[in-house]
Amino acid sequence: MTAGLVTAGLLSGSSAGALPAPDPSLTTMSVKSPPGGANVRVLIFHGSAAPGDESPVVNAGIEAIERIGLTGPTDQRFKVEATDDASVFTNGTRLGRFNAVVFLTGGGDVLDAEQEAGLEAYMEAGGGFVGIHDAARAEPYSSWFTGLVGARPAASSPTSAQRATVEVGDRLHPATKDLPVTWKRPDKWPNWVKNPSGDVHTVARVRESTYQPGTGANGWDHPISWCRDYDGGRSFYTGMGGTVSSYDETDFRTHLRGALLWTTRLVQADCKATVNGNYKAERLTRPNQAGQNDQIGEPHGLVAAPDGRVLYIGRGGADSSQPVVTDWNNPDIGKGKGEVHVYDPRTGQVTLAGALSVFGNKGGGDEFVKVEEGLLGIELDPRFDQNGWVYLHYTPHAQINRDTRMAERRVSRFTLDLATNKLDLGSEKVLLKWPVQIHSCCHSGGGMTWDSKGNLYIATGDNNSSRFSDGYSGNNPEPNYKGVSYADARRTAGNTNNLNGKILRIHPEPDGTYTLPDGNLFTGRETAEGGGKTRGEIYVMGVRNPARIFVDKATDVLYAGWVGPDASTPSTVWGPAKYDTFAAITEASNRGWPYCMGNKQPYRDRNLPDPTKPLGWYDCDHPKNESPNNDGLVNLPPVTGNNIWYSPQGGAPDFPRDANGVPSYKQEEATYGLPWLKGGGQAAMNGPVYRIGDVSAGSTVKWPAYWDGKWFVGDFYDADQPRNAVLMDPKTQADGGLPVHSESLKKIVPIGNDGIKNLMDWKFGPDGALYVLDYGRGFFTSDAKSALWRVTYTGGGPTPAADQLARGSK
Repeated sequence: MTAGLVTAGLLSGSSAGALPAPDPSLTTMSVKSPPGGANVRVLIFHGSAAPGDESPVVNAGIEAIERIGLTGPTDQRFKVEATDDASVFTNGTRLGRFNAVVFLTGGGDVLDAEQEAGLEAYMEAGGGFVGIHDAARAEPYSSWFTGLVGARPAASSPTSAQRATVEVGDRLHPATKDLPVTWKRPDKWPNWVKNPSGDVHTVARVRESTYQPGTGANGWDHPISWCRDYDGGRSFYTGMGGTVSSYDETDFRTHLRGALLWTTRLVQADCKATVNGNYKAERLTRPNQAGQNDQIGEPHGLVAAPDGRVLYIGRGGADSSQPVVTDWNNPDIGKGKGEVHVYDPRTGQVTLAGALSVFGNKGGGDEFVKVEEGLLGIELDPRFDQNGWVYLHYTPHAQINRDTRMAERRVSRFTLDLATNKLDLGSEKVLLKWPVQIHSCCHSGGGMTWDSKGNLYIATGDNNSSRFSDGYSGNNPEPNYKGVSYADARRTAGNTNNLNGKILRIHPEPDGTYTLPDGNLFTGRETAEGGGKTRGEIYVMGVRNPARIFVDKATDVLYAGWVGPDASTPSTVWGPAKYDTFAAITEASNRGWPYCMGNKQPYRDRNLPDPTKPLGWYDCDHPKNESPNNDGLVNLPPVTGNNIWYSPQGGAPDFPRDANGVPSYKQEEATYGLPWLKGGGQAAMNGPVYRIGDVSAGSTVKWPAYWDGKWFVGDFYDADQPRNAVLMDPKTQADGGLPVHSESLKKIVPIGNDGIKNLMDWKFGPDGALYVLDYGRGFFTSDAKSALWRVTYTGGGPTPAADQLARGSK
């Protein structure tokens, strides 16, 4: 079929005379807004600036769009006409009959000034536009047309078809909701002169690692299809469709069909959700008054109440002007205030609800001076709006032993007066307590979260020194203080009989006790291997420093992130570099530390009498705890691979492996599975999974449904480190499957010294806004930049409005 033989009644170059004579004075639409009507029509324009025969791609595209218009539900069908005569754009009456115009053109200067003005008037009147592949090369001198299509192809774009993987990130738009999340197909893949992300709403990206993008590569964020509300109308563009075979693909026709349904006003869609300008970030708290923490303490965690109040905690560090006691002979060594503040959105006011006396006010100096203990986590009872119960995870100062340098960590329940926002410190019910060493810093963990069954998850750090292992596995058994090891995480994270370096799961009871739910990693009754022991509270073992955890109650999947060790590069002797880690955890498991990291990459063992001498590589499938500091089981559960890990060199580094499965750890042989990730100075800060179904009805600030089901992962730092929303594949996430799509949030959750530079915690409130804690610019203190922020959506709902739909409300 050729363009000249399109079905009767269609416009073509040879039949242009059938049109009414163009009126040269007509530069604005002469029809009522919006164009088109119940008799839905699509115009295909395939005029080209280049002489010669019609492109086979044009013929294939016309035929495919005709087929699309004749299929599907009756109320979603449309008529198609095609022309290569640009004079149609100066006939406003004729053009106004069409609900959408498709540019299926080879590019070039195809419209004169009057014709472009006609197209512009058509869009201003509410028209729809679909650009396919080379349409982005049309009207090369027009800035308005550049805005219409969204981006221009780079001269260095590949010219041959290549098979590549498309990441389909928008699971709601009609053009993408029925496509595979990872869509493998051949096409010609344009590079862009300027990446349009953030100015348009990207619905799909092409993964550059799966083909050869050439010298003009755009990187991990390579949009290939997008849409936007533009100049009064709706514009959709896809860089795909550059080959004849594209139009024979069922999935590609599905993609085009969805684009046409939206642009013709047959269905609504959200094309605003990832446009940066549609978000507003505002600081909610003021700087503290001098010498006071009236607004905020040393930020360490937040939680939102059902009525919109936000409770947030300060770990224990004071304003930098306040004294810090670091002398172990002083009874007030490290004494700080673990503060709970309440922000009330109805008044915009902050209340200091209460302050616990914690071991946590120390900072700076060497390993034996700084401390990460204090008030570490906060959660609200599932019936908080009725009982006012608040759960706090903290290290009470009254329980420290200055002689042995041991302390007690506990999770307690307190009652908040819901009328005054004051915490009753005398109402404490201690649920769970366990010992921690405080001779040497660090890794306290702290986050807490609930699942849908009323189980409370508690994240604990490995209570281990960062030193004495050259930044690799924290497995040095030698250093100890009065018999307690502080550099051997096999004593803690790798120990089945120790609550540190774990994610615990308990079921709090109304009387302040707890029971153990089924399905934890151990029952607490295992006594095999000569009397080894376990703790039944352990749900996940083998984590280093999990500061933030979150359970998506729609699925009860646990999401966690933890900080890795300090080695900046991999070592052929000791193992991988520092890997900060995120994991989607579907069942009780061992996540590997200090034996294995990432996707089961082992470390080298060390032990007495000389821990400087490397021993064998750990077996991630059959790990053994053979530390002299272990009082739990020797044979440990197999390690489960994690979903996201990153080093200073990049995201998800991996290496060739030998016959025993040991990676080479040669940096020049590394491959990187997640190119959107990089570290440096890094500290993983896990975030929430957004669920729009949890949002209060009628909220005007909620994030759009586009983000529903996406997992937010970030880092304390804001330079090359992640601040992204990722999409997981439920079929692979349990076994360490990588994310299938990622969206940068750095322009929405703003970075920089005047933005949210040091991300400490982030959660969605019941209003659907994102609440974020910025730690501040110092360490172990609060300062003028320590703040609670809120990020709201201002872009409005899907388009077109219900009363502008071509056929009823959808």
